[in-house]
Amino acid sequence: MQQKENVKELMANCIKYFESHSFTQPRIDRYKSMWKNWIIPFMVEKSIHHYDASVEEYFIRSRMAGSIITPAQRDIIRSIHVLTEFQESGKISKRRSNPVERKLSGPIGTLINQFLLHLEALRRSKITISDHRLYLYRFLIFLESKQVRDIEDIKEEHIIVFVSTLTNNKIGVVSSIRFFLRYLFEERILHYDLSSVLNHYKWIKKEKLPSVYTSEEVLQIESSIKRGDATGKRDYAMMLLATRLGLRASDIAHLTFNNVNWENSKIIFPQFKTGQHIELPLLTDVGEAIIDYLKYGRKRSQSQRVFLYTRAPFTEMTNSAVAGAIGRLVDTSGVDTTGRKHGPHAMRHSLVSRFLENREPMPVISEALGHHTTNTTMSYIRIDIGSLRQCALEVPAVPARFYEQKGGAFYE
Repeated sequence: MQQKENVKELMANCIKYFESHSFTQPRIDRYKSMWKNWIIPFMVEKSIHHYDASVEEYFIRSRMAGSIITPAQRDIIRSIHVLTEFQESGKISKRRSNPVERKLSGPIGTLINQFLLHLEALRRSKITISDHRLYLYRFLIFLESKQVRDIEDIKEEHIIVFVSTLTNNKIGVVSSIRFFLRYLFEERILHYDLSSVLNHYKWIKKEKLPSVYTSEEVLQIESSIKRGDATGKRDYAMMLLATRLGLRASDIAHLTFNNVNWENSKIIFPQFKTGQHIELPLLTDVGEAIIDYLKYGRKRSQSQRVFLYTRAPFTEMTNSAVAGAIGRLVDTSGVDTTGRKHGPHAMRHSLVSRFLENREPMPVISEALGHHTTNTTMSYIRIDIGSLRQCALEVPAVPARFYEQKGGAFYE
């Protein structure tokens, strides 16, 4: 494919690709709409006559500045990334969870990259370094929005204002900024320790009860799924695996045909999270739902995974896609989710709740959940409010003389 070409010609070729690969018409129309409303006006405004990868990068930095990318912005970025990918490779891959390349540019970005290399030298894990990079990128974008380009121009108020606007993973962002600023001071890049601004920041982790749903609510969730099309059949089968067997999203996504033993009515698989093998009964309702999906919903594929996307190019579902699908089903079921999470793990907790209500022994629950020991399962007893109430002690009555101390002056 050409590295530079007229954007309208590129879009026309993209649409031909969509049509030849069975993309739905609403989805094609959605891409056309986003191109018309975003990238074309942007190129006209900037007097850009030909499209290439640099246009995508220029658009993102100019139009999507901010610490958090909204779902609507993510769709716009995806639509433009599709043009770049098709131009460079002649094909379009499945939607990626992180389509944005966060470049650390400018003098401050260079120092952040230097800091990340320092973390590599300390042999920090890739996940840790990736988290630091994300959090510091958000800080960098904020500084650029305040016209702060050099490290010496960062003031205490910049740090305080940025932290005060955080809503997600506040403790992680604060830790990264503190670590980065301390590094700059110790390396004598900064002549004063700006990390001290955050020394007194404290985060108190509050204990949270797992989200659970009653048997009636779970039944309502299952019954609300419309099974008239491929997506409904697939989602219903995935939901039953979560509600009836307590499977995690990762295990549903990675379930293969070899894991389903039809002859002995069992599901046997290594858990994605722990690697430990687990053997569960293939309940009649669950088996029938899977068969219905395989016969009338699943597209032809060489993949051994059971669950695929129902839109082209029909690739294997990811953990996050399974979790998102189940979460949307719960959210649209009519069940009140206020104050409760509504993903597959909530369904797992709900199954445990029913086990506890039926007074199932802890080893039985551990085996059903695939826990290596009952110690892991013990954390689930927090949701058994009825049993916990039986352990509560009566609060002793306070004698009247307590309130009459020193004439009752403190209790008037």
